[in-house]
Order: sequence, then structure tokens, then C-alpha cells
Amino acid sequence: MSQSVARSRTHHDNSARNPSLPLEAIEAAYDRIEAERDRNCWIHVRPREEALDICRKLVARARTGEHLPLLGIPFGVKDNIDVEGMPTTAACPAFSYTPWHSAHSVERLTSAGAICLGKTNLDQFATGLSGARSPYGACASVADARYVSGGSSSGSAVAVAAGHVAFALGTDTGGSGRIPAGFNNIVGIKPTVGLVSSRGLVPNCPTIDCVSVFCNTVGDGEAILDIIEGFDFEDPYSRRPRAFSFASGALSSFRFGRIASADLECFGMPECGELYERACERFTVIGGTAVEVDFAPFRQAGELMFSGPWVAERHSAIASLLDIESGSLLDVTKTVLASAAGYSAIDTFGAIHRLQRLRRDVEAIFAGIDALVVPTAPRPFTLEEMFGDPITLNNRLGYYSYFANLLDLCGVAVPNATLPDGMPMGVTLLAPAWHDRALIGLARRFEAGAGEAAFELKSGV
Repeated sequence: MSQSVARSRTHHDNSARNPSLPLEAIEAAYDRIEAERDRNCWIHVRPREEALDICRKLVARARTGEHLPLLGIPFGVKDNIDVEGMPTTAACPAFSYTPWHSAHSVERLTSAGAICLGKTNLDQFATGLSGARSPYGACASVADARYVSGGSSSGSAVAVAAGHVAFALGTDTGGSGRIPAGFNNIVGIKPTVGLVSSRGLVPNCPTIDCVSVFCNTVGDGEAILDIIEGFDFEDPYSRRPRAFSFASGALSSFRFGRIASADLECFGMPECGELYERACERFTVIGGTAVEVDFAPFRQAGELMFSGPWVAERHSAIASLLDIESGSLLDVTKTVLASAAGYSAIDTFGAIHRLQRLRRDVEAIFAGIDALVVPTAPRPFTLEEMFGDPITLNNRLGYYSYFANLLDLCGVAVPNATLPDGMPMGVTLLAPAWHDRALIGLARRFEAGAGEAAFELKSGV
């Protein structure tokens, strides 16, 4: 069975009539997981026989007529999201606990017939964008083991890209649901904050945390979002959706914002900028009109994330869970959290007021475009480079992603092209809150326009 998410009734009926299909998918997933333990993408894996038993029971239910749209489809869950009966560690063994209930998003998926195979690796307490901040080992890109996979949702992205599961849940506060997608040549859906319940999620920055989806196609991501979205009264950060301005796939032509070539920041790897230019060309081919936008408000909002008082919210959330000074945390995690002491309440309110002004500037920009297209990350870094300078390089990875949740944007990260050494570089589409379906529609068109062959930047071009 393909590792693609099936939405149709046909898949459900075929699986119900032929129970070997979902069982074979589960067996194949475990074979791949066991053969590739060195990828470090799993922290906890459900016993194989337990998963097969769950699958048999689901098939039996489907044969009685119960509709299970994700019947037997294997998925993974980032280990800061609760799954009933599985340990939640947030990549901190001293923090580990076993929840009695699954997170709201996980409950919806298992109710639809999907089978969680285990918990995936992450940057500790979701503090990082590299995938190299975990006591359970660093995750490298599936495309090239020299390079970081991106984080913090590293394990979820790698598990999907390696074919271990059909899809996986991650989280996204400053880019964690997008950057690992870009470096692993898969799709990352970052919903509007509050569209998917965060109940059952270990908090990082609770006001801007959201559950994200990693998958192989934009259509798969939309199918998963259909199931997990919805207002949850029990989650104080859940929000009721508002109407948006254009419908998914409805535009034959559209206006997309792009960064001026002179303003592209690739941190010493200009070939990454060339791949972004090619993505913009592809958007014009599928009906888009490029509009150069002032990137300064987005950049300035992003700076508030990594050099502003939101780190104090992160410190507060983690300090409520364990003693930060106990020695349980990695040194790099402690270093990041320690910077919170440098911000006062006055600083915090000043930053909030600054952010409101930036939001108004961004609102004016989006009045003239339907979506903004940015590189998912400026450039890749090797694991060796990241270990040598973990704070600076991690912050550089977030240059095009940190601002999204602070500015209340939704996003879809899609594959774009590869560097000469084969390392993937994706692009991300962004739009104001509640434009999720419209953005997915444009992402699907970009994906379809790529065909079977991705653009490849040749050496010397």
C-alpha cells in the first residue's frame, strides 16, 4: 500500500474488503523503522503486534459499515504531543510521563482509523530549529546525512520523508512545522494558530504554539487538516474561524508577494537565492503576478521572536513543568532559556506594542497580494557547523519563519528544488489567519505545476 493518505470512500471500502492491505502497510512501516534506527527519528515505538491488533479491530469495525476514512494508515506524533499509553518526554527523559488521554488532534485521527506507531524525536522542549538538540540523538536530513534535518519537529519530518509513516504531527511556534519539511523535500502545513486544538500539547510559547502536519503531498495535508481542525472549548487558545477573502483553488490568476532580489538573505550561499527565483518563476507560470514587497516588517517581527521577550514566555512554560536548574536540560536549552532573565515586564509590553504596529504594516501589504512566498529557510547547515555555533546558526534558520505566528499568519511549506549536492530547498506560502484553505489551493497548483521533475540547479549555473 502506498504511503499516501487516502481520503476517499474507495480506500475505506477496499481496506475493509481486503484486510491484508492495511496490515501489510503496518508491517512494511515497522520493517522500515527497524532497518533505520540510526536515523534517530523515533523516541518511542509502539510494539508491532499491538499495532497489528489495533489494525485488525479497525478492519472488523469497517466491515460492519463504520466509516473510517484513515483506516489502517500509520502515522507518527512529535513527542511533545500526548498519546494515550505512550510516554511523553519532550526530549527530556527526566520530564517523562505517560498520559491517560491523547491530545485532541490525536484522538480525532485515531477515531478516523489512523494508527499511531510511536513518538518522534525533537529539539528538547521544542526549543530549536535544527533537529540537533536532543539527548536521543541528532536527526539529519534524509537527503544528505551531513546536514541538519531542521527542527524542532525533526523526527516527524524524517519519519515521513524516510517512508516510515504516511504522515506525522509536529508543532510550530517559530518554524518547526516548516523548516524540517523544506530540508526533507516534503510538505508542511502550519495552520492558523487556534484552528487546531493545542489541548494535550506540552507548552512552549502557549500563545503562539500550534499543531502542524507533515505529509508527502498538499492533498494529504488538507485531508489531515479536515479531520483535526475545529474549535475546542476546553482549549483556552482555540479560536473560532472567521471568513476569508478567496476560496481554495478559485483563482485563475493571483498576486503573490516576493522578496526583492537585493533583499534576499542566504547567509553566504547565493545558490539558495537562485532556487527561490526559480520558484517565483514557477508561480508566474501557474497564473501568478509577482509583487515585490517590503520584507522589513516581517524581518523585524521575526527578530522579536529570537531576541525579544517571547523567550520569557517559553521560560515560564517550561519552568512550570520542571526545575530548569536541576540539570535535566541540555546546555543549549538552558542557554536559550537563561536569556529570558534579561527582559522586564516593561520590555514585554514594549514588544507587544511594537508587534501591533508591525501587524498593521503587514496587513497593508497583504491588502495588495493573495499570498507571500518566501524561502522556507535561507540555507542548510551541516550538523558539524550547527554543533560548532548552535545559537547563531539556529537563529539564522528562522530568518524566513520566526515571524509567522507572531503576525498571525498561516503557512504551507512545499518542495521546490535541490542544490547541486542534492540537498532540498523548499519555499513557503503565507497568508493572513483563516486563509488556510485558500493557501492550500495555491500550494496544490504549485505542486501540480512541478510535475514529476523538480528544478535542479546545476553546478556553475
